Amino acid sequence: MAAETPHILVVDDHRDIRDSLVQFLEKNGRRASAAENAEAARRILRDETIDLVTLDIMMPGEDGLSLCRHIRETSGTPIILLTARGEEVDRIIGLELGADDYVIKPFSPRELLARIDAVLRRVNAAPRSGEAATGEALKFDRWTLRVPERDLVDEHGASHELSTGEFRLLLTFLQHPRAVLSRDQLLDLAFDRGSDVFDRAVDTQVSRLRRKIETDPQDPKLIKTVWGAGYVFAASVTKG
Repeated sequence: MAAETPHILVVDDHRDIRDSLVQFLEKNGRRASAAENAEAARRILRDETIDLVTLDIMMPGEDGLSLCRHIRETSGTPIILLTARGEEVDRIIGLELGADDYVIKPFSPRELLARIDAVLRRVNAAPRSGEAATGEALKFDRWTLRVPERDLVDEHGASHELSTGEFRLLLTFLQHPRAVLSRDQLLDLAFDRGSDVFDRAVDTQVSRLRRKIETDPQDPKLIKTVWGAGYVFAASVTKG
């Protein structure tokens, strides 16, 4: 990821929105590219280094949810969905597909910029107090989380992609094994309170993480629900 000037890809089929957002982002010190549809976005993602995608859900042809799925399957690039107020189901689906945040239309460019900066801070955040040191790997069950690389590796050495939210959540659990953590505690430890999306999406992030690390996500043995209290990471964690 670019250390000095983040490169933002704006994907929206409305030219006025695309152009105004690109101009606003560039005026505020960010590099920005625009794509009018999913096909154009795929080309840019293939040819350029993109630090974050703002993605309109409702587009003709391949919609934003399909593109969101493609991005998450092929990279860890952060995604912020742009959604209409009545698209709650689509927002939930987008979060389940791995989007990092969403902004409801109509929105102010400054709100979107604040969300972009918040997501990028999470991606680039230095380890907090108590977090694993640089170069450290955390091992649990049949998995190894290589912290600096944000890489989840199974017992066969295969790498499994994690979204920003999944990585932060898993790292928080690994730092607090066998401790019951409430949703509020998970928000404080794993996410930025400034983004209200996570207040409604902790359960979704847990569900997505379970699908990746549990042998049977319907009968989880690693991340267990403590009814009325929150969640507990039930496995032993070792440093390696």
